[in-house]
Parts: sequence; structure tokens; C-alpha cells
Amino acid sequence: MTSILRGLSIVRVATAWISVFRGVGQPFERVERPIPEPGPGEAVVALDLSTLCGSDLHTLRGRRHGPVPTILGHEGVGRVVAIGEGKESSWLGRRVSWTLTDSCGACRPCAAWGIPQKCINLLKYGHAPLTASGGLHGCYASHLTLRKGTHLVEVPAALPDAVAAPANCALATMVAVAESLPPPGDMAVVQGAGLLGLYGCALLRMAGWPTVFVVDHQPQRLTAVPRFGGTPVLAADSSPIPRDEVDVVVEVCGSAHAIPEGLRWLRPGGHYALAGLVHPDSALSLTGESLIRKCLTLRGFHNYAPRHLMSAINFLDRHRDTHPWESLVSPPMPLSRLEEAFALAESGRWCRVAVTAREP
Repeated sequence: MTSILRGLSIVRVATAWISVFRGVGQPFERVERPIPEPGPGEAVVALDLSTLCGSDLHTLRGRRHGPVPTILGHEGVGRVVAIGEGKESSWLGRRVSWTLTDSCGACRPCAAWGIPQKCINLLKYGHAPLTASGGLHGCYASHLTLRKGTHLVEVPAALPDAVAAPANCALATMVAVAESLPPPGDMAVVQGAGLLGLYGCALLRMAGWPTVFVVDHQPQRLTAVPRFGGTPVLAADSSPIPRDEVDVVVEVCGSAHAIPEGLRWLRPGGHYALAGLVHPDSALSLTGESLIRKCLTLRGFHNYAPRHLMSAINFLDRHRDTHPWESLVSPPMPLSRLEEAFALAESGRWCRVAVTAREP
């Protein structure tokens, strides 16, 4: 039985509710599971709100493969309700977000290369087998156990749950991308007008890029672009974007077919950042000559380091009133209707669909 802090009293809570994913085509199974006592350096979080990431949609439909059974979900916000030995007691009761990955801090990717998201002992929340971390490692549940190497960030009270929840995946990833880009030039292009694209557009504009084109095949997705400082461009007619003049192209559309056009837009010495092609169907049609003759920089991005999550939360706090962040996330659905939430997410009506675990 785990001690849970609620207000000024200690309530003994024995179990958590989890939604178990057992494989493609199978319904989610709602299961009651004991909450393990947190180990050294660990924290138990009571989840307030979670959002459905595109990677979860890919897993659900078999476009992305992972271990089963599992608890999906990695974007969330909640309150620390129990801590293990060695964790500062000041974390109890605080509303937090956390890094999408748990890292050991000692291997070469962590300690020497500065990419803890590629830790050789990595656990990725929402992508681990049900046996890991006592089973509470995904956000489609009432509680989550955060391991010792997971970085916590307190969420300011002024940030609504729906604004904070996607920060620990989509926004933090785009902060990592933006950090690597050269100083602002004349123009940038973002390929894809989903949540990653809108976050990227806002980050680039706030960093000082005067013109950011956002390209997408779906007209309805482009309607939000002006509200985040960008110029919408329908992929079927990209003539507004000049060839050989763009300083930076950021790919977050997930389509390898978009790469040749991005290369044509880039000026000599330009930068191409790839962050959306995280699936097997991503073979690129390009030649070494196309990179060499233009002196291009091509770089891939996957996940992020703790500093990027801290920057993401700070960015939202500083700009919470300058952009309509809440308009990107649906009203929350109860976790018991998770399959309906996935259907709504696949409809494309919202950039993110939210679920709440505030139920017995």
C-alpha cells in the first residue's frame, strides 16, 4: 500500500487503474493494479491529464512496433503523491511534467555525448513492457512511477493541464530542434502543420525568424498556422516558397516524399532538420551530390535532453497569453473511453486529444 499526499492529510491508496494494450486489433483492457512502493529516487505521480501522441496512434494501428502488453501514453501532467528514499521531500504535492525517457546518467551517451535520450539503459515511458517499473510506466492510467533517472519539472500554476501535457514530447522535441539551428536568417520552412509544426512555427517566430512558411497537404490543418505566426502553404501549390533561398527547412510531416522539395527550397549552406520520420517507411530519395553541391547540413532529431523540457515549460509560461495553446487540445475524455479518444484523434479534428484519469 502506498502513502499518497492529498492536501494536508495522508490517504492510503492501494491500487491504480491502468488501460492495457495487448496488440493491434484488441480492445484496451481496464485493469486494477497494486501501486508499488517507490524505490530509491523514484516518485509516484497521480495523473491529472494525458494527451494522445501520434506515436501511440501508429502503435495502435500496427505502423509502429513495440512490446506488448504495455501501457501506452507518455504526454501527461500530474502531482507527485509518493516518493522513495533519496528523493527530495519538497517534490511531494507538486504539479509536474517529466522527461519522456529515464536515463542512467553514467553511460557514454549520457555522460560523454550529451544525448541522454539515447542512454543504453533507457526506459521510454509508454513504450516499455508491462513488467517494467512495476508496470506503472504509461500515462493511460491513474498513476505513473517515475524512475530515478527521470527529470522532473514543476509546472507553473498558470499553465492549464491541456497546455502543459504535450510539452514533455512534442514541444520539448521542437525546442531541441530549434536549439541546433543557425541564427535567424530571412526565411524558414516547416513541413507539417500538426502539433510539432505549430510549435516549431511559434518557436522560430519568437526566436526572430521574420518569415516562417508552414506546408501541409490538408487545408484544414493550415487554418491554425497564422495564429502561431506562420504563413500557410498548401503542398499542392508551394509556389509562394522561393527555390534556392530558404535558410532552414524543418521536417515534421513524417513523409519521406517531402524531402526532395525541401532540398530544392534550401539555399547554398542551408540547414535541414528531420524530426518526423520516426517509422520504417522513411527511405529518402536523394543523392550525395544534392547535399555536397549546396554545402547543406542535414541532421536528425529524436526526443530531447532534460534542459529542453525545462525550456519548453518556461517558453509556455512566458508566452501563455500570446498564442492560443489550449485550442490545440480537445476537451478531456474519461480514460474509460480511451478507444473513443483514439478514434477522435484519428479524425484529425484536434492536434491532441486529452484523456483524464480522475475517475475511480
